[in-house]
Amino acid sequence: MTATELKARLDQEQPLVLVDVRDPHERQIADLPEVDQHRIPVGEFLERTGELDPEDPIVLYCRSGARSLWAARHLAERGFEQIWNLKGGVLAWRDEVDPSLREY
Repeated sequence: MTATELKARLDQEQPLVLVDVRDPHERQIADLPEVDQHRIPVGEFLERTGELDPEDPIVLYCRSGARSLWAARHLAERGFEQIWNLKGGVLAWRDEVDPSLREY
């Protein structure tokens, strides 16, 4: 899913569960708008997958999309069907939606 597509879905208040797989310090630099994201750093992801509901539509994100793509593949292997990776991550959100975010 692109940042533009995610923004449109959020604006339409479509039910989505956002999962931030970045390290905690990264949130202090730049983040997406607060919509009650789950915060599961990639280093804890395997142990904390049980916190997510396989029935929910889930969008995973990180800085550039690589870590969240790994997490999305992990969920797909475990039977999650409604999962998306935010292509380009927070950097794409900055480029396509909110240029005021700091780049890091």
